[in-house]
Amino acid sequence: MKSTLFALAFGTSAITLTALLPAAAQAQQKIEVVANLTGAMPTGVTVAPNGRIFVNYPQWGDNSPFTVAELKGGNPVAYPDAAMNRADAEDAANHLISVQSVVADGANRLWVLDTGAPGFTAPIPGGAKLVAVDLATDKVVKTILLGADVVLPTSYVNDLRLDLRQGAGGVAYITDSSITGPGGLIVVDLATGKALRRLSGHPSTMPDKEFTPVIEGETLMIRPKDAAPAPWMVASDGIAISADGDTLYYCALSSRHFHAVPTALLRDPKVTDADIAEAIRDLGPKAPSDGLAEDDKGRLYAGDYEHGTIRRFTDGRWETIAEDPRILWPDTLSVGTDGYLYFTANQLHRQAGFHGGRDLRRPPYQLLRVRIDAGPVLLK
Repeated sequence: MKSTLFALAFGTSAITLTALLPAAAQAQQKIEVVANLTGAMPTGVTVAPNGRIFVNYPQWGDNSPFTVAELKGGNPVAYPDAAMNRADAEDAANHLISVQSVVADGANRLWVLDTGAPGFTAPIPGGAKLVAVDLATDKVVKTILLGADVVLPTSYVNDLRLDLRQGAGGVAYITDSSITGPGGLIVVDLATGKALRRLSGHPSTMPDKEFTPVIEGETLMIRPKDAAPAPWMVASDGIAISADGDTLYYCALSSRHFHAVPTALLRDPKVTDADIAEAIRDLGPKAPSDGLAEDDKGRLYAGDYEHGTIRRFTDGRWETIAEDPRILWPDTLSVGTDGYLYFTANQLHRQAGFHGGRDLRRPPYQLLRVRIDAGPVLLK
C-alpha cells in the first residue's frame, strides 16, 4: 500500500522494498539483461507501475525510425505510434523531434521530454515540449510547449522528475544540459503550463572546469577527426526528488559533485535565484554519472560511467551495489515496482566524436537491471 500511495502522489515509478539482507549474505548483485537493442543507441528508460517498459532514442545521427518506443517481446516499437514519431519541423508541436527522456507517472501516463534539438542544434520552434500519453488509451492527452523564456537557443532539455502532489495538476522539474551555454533547472506547472527557469548558469548547474574523466583507460574528450581534442563540458543532467517531494537533487554530467535544493523555493515565482542559491547544499564528491534515480525509502541511485558500476546514496554516503563489464556508460535509471533498478548501457563514450571519427560502439546496446533490495559491495 505504501508504494502504491507513493507512486500516485510522487508521479514516478515506485517500488515495494523488502528488508535488506543480513551482512553475511551481502554480495554483489547480479546484472540481468532485459533486452539487447540493435540499431540506434538509446538513452532513456522508464518502467510504468504495471511493468510496461519504454525507451527513447534522441536523434544524434543513428537515424532511428522513432524517438520513443515501447518494448514488446524485447523489441522496440514506435510509441504512441509511428506517425507521431515522424519529425516534422513545420508542425513540431504535434510531432516528436528528438526525445531525451521518458518518465511514467503514478496516474498511468507517460511523460515525454522532447528536446526539439536534433544533433544538439538550437531547438526548433515548437519542438521543446512535454507530452503526456495516457497509457490506458495510448493517446496524447496533454502537450506543454516550453517557450523561449525557459528554453534558450543553447538549451538541451535532458531529464525530468514529477511531483503530482503540488498544485492542481502537479509539477515537473527539468534539467538543461547545454553543452555551449548556461545549464539550469526548469520548473513547469502541469495544470497551467507556466514555466520558470531557475539557477541559469549557477555553478551548481554548470560543469566542473577541470573535469577529466577516464573511461576504458582513455581520457574522455571531444576528438574531431581533423581538429585538436577539447574537453566535453555538459551542464546539469541527472535529477532526482526526495520521497516527500521537499528536495530536488541534481548534478552536471561533467562533474564530481551533486547538489540539493528545496523544491518550494524553485516553485515560488516570488523567490529570486539569489535566494535559491543561498539554500543550495553541495553534497560533496561523487563518481561522475549521467542519470539519477530515487526510491520511496529516500535513497538515491547513480551510475558511475568511469568504473562501470551502479551506486546508491544512503545515510550520507555512496555505496556500490553492482559492478559488471557490461555496464558501459550507464545512462538513465528507473526504479520499477518489481524491486529492480533498470538502466541503459549505451556505450555513449565510444561514439565517433570522441575518437577522431571512429565509431567504437559495438551493438547491441543493452537494457539491464539489478535488484536493489540487497546490500552493497566494495569496488574491486
